[in-house]
Amino acid sequence: MMRIIKNDTVKVISGNHTGKVGKVLKVFPKTNRIIVEKVALVKRHRKPRSQTDQGGILEKESSIHISNVLLVCPKCSQPSRTKFGTLADGKKVRVCKSCEEMVLAGE
Repeated sequence: MMRIIKNDTVKVISGNHTGKVGKVLKVFPKTNRIIVEKVALVKRHRKPRSQTDQGGILEKESSIHISNVLLVCPKCSQPSRTKFGTLADGKKVRVCKSCEEMVLAGE
């Protein structure tokens, strides 16, 4: 289980985009990279594919390494590290290290 999953809110803690907060759009577990909404924007020049399709310069998000972000806890609204805990039924969950609250998927 990864510490950061899709639809989590994260804060960038290092790199060119330090301080930006956004929602995780996509996770690449094999390469430990994520795509965060409105962070690490790159410009792509696109040719029109048909007469109705419009080309031009498009901005899209690029991936950043997962170690450059921290999960923003939905309970305490602070970026914090997470640990794994287990529930009574044996289910594995993420737990905020600062407030000790359970972090549910997609919050």
